[in-house]
Amino acid sequence: MTISPQSFVEHALATSVADDCVVIVRDQTSANLRWANNTLTTNGVMHGVDVTVISFVRSADGVATGSVTGTATDQAGVTTLVDAADRAARASSPAEDAADLTQDRVSPDWDDPPLPTDIHVYDALAPALGEAFGRASAERRVLYGFVNHEMTTTYLGSTTGLRLRHVQPTGHYGCTGKPADLSTSAWVGGATRDFTDVDPLAFDAELTRRLGWAARSVDLPAGRYDTILPPSAVADLMIDAYWYAGARVAHEGQSVYSDRAGGTRVGERIAAAGVNLFSDPAYAPIQSAPFVTAAQSSNESSVFDNGLPLERTDWIRDGELTALVQTRHSATMTGLPVTPAIDNLVLEVEDAAGSIDDLVAGTERGLLLTCLWYIREVDPQSLLLTGLTRDGVYLVEGGEITGVVNNFRFNDSPVDLLRRFTHASATVPSFSREWGDDYFSRTATPALRVPDFNMSSVSQAQ
Repeated sequence: MTISPQSFVEHALATSVADDCVVIVRDQTSANLRWANNTLTTNGVMHGVDVTVISFVRSADGVATGSVTGTATDQAGVTTLVDAADRAARASSPAEDAADLTQDRVSPDWDDPPLPTDIHVYDALAPALGEAFGRASAERRVLYGFVNHEMTTTYLGSTTGLRLRHVQPTGHYGCTGKPADLSTSAWVGGATRDFTDVDPLAFDAELTRRLGWAARSVDLPAGRYDTILPPSAVADLMIDAYWYAGARVAHEGQSVYSDRAGGTRVGERIAAAGVNLFSDPAYAPIQSAPFVTAAQSSNESSVFDNGLPLERTDWIRDGELTALVQTRHSATMTGLPVTPAIDNLVLEVEDAAGSIDDLVAGTERGLLLTCLWYIREVDPQSLLLTGLTRDGVYLVEGGEITGVVNNFRFNDSPVDLLRRFTHASATVPSFSREWGDDYFSRTATPALRVPDFNMSSVSQAQ
């Protein structure tokens, strides 16, 4: 018998003795390169198949569910997962998010095989990377970095007639440059679908420029500074603003999106005019899955919603909070439309144009950040976050970069920043240094200039 993701789906659905069943199969290949000290150090290609089986058992009291995820190489492994999911459903209490399962939707490419990646995705990048190594060595610089490309083909099937398929390419690169004495560092990074748009010579040139800025070093105290946040740092912060935008939590009074009089702040202006924050599965070049895949239920997802179609959702439109992340269950609690989570995020500011360099040129005295890291929530009611700057905080004087300053710990709220910023660049594809590697890489954001970004203390981190 042919072993394929589709056959795993069909075998699981036929094997389950539950009243209904949903199966999600993800076939993933990845290829990576790593380098240090201007030399490639490792490379590898990996392949795996993950299977999630969700069983639904009806009774007079409601519908109970059981969800089990594991790897599988043959149908016997799938049978083991099905048996475990069926047992878990029979042992569970009725689910509070029970709803009718999505019916009879079939992708036209359902029968197509998974699309893999391999090391050849770097055929154009690798020679240019070698040239960058040579240039860095000649100029007494060292480069450290990593590139990774994944192709994930998802197959979602159900006993109610779902047969959905989606292919998701995901790639990212990051490179740190240091002088030979390792006295300072600079970083560049980004996301890509296929690495045809990644030029190692270009990112090495940017690292060289940034290391040149560090020829002069200035110590600054903690305080509020006129600060330019590049698209990477804006992505860091907007992802947190999105991840904490669950409708149920807001409705229950536990988040920055809660109305203190009760309910949510949907309909309230929470950002400056012209600010738009949205997700759209079709937004190029950060396209994402056009249907819900939920391995388990939570405040922001429901296994009963598997297969629901996704389309553009405006979270903030012209400064007004217009939607929060909703399941069908939470929508019955809040009275708001069903707006499930989508795997990309875009921030746009109307009439914004230009680049980071333009924001620098318009700044009399301030700071330019490179990126943020170790970001954590401090206060959910205001979404106050704390974290550290990393790999270059640069002093701006008279519209020019005049040196590098020490790192800081910051304390600020991404929601509040959307009200306080004074200038924005054009929106471009971006990459979150903190969250992009493992969790959320599909973002497009502008650079933002914030007149009073709170650098709460000096950090000794390098």
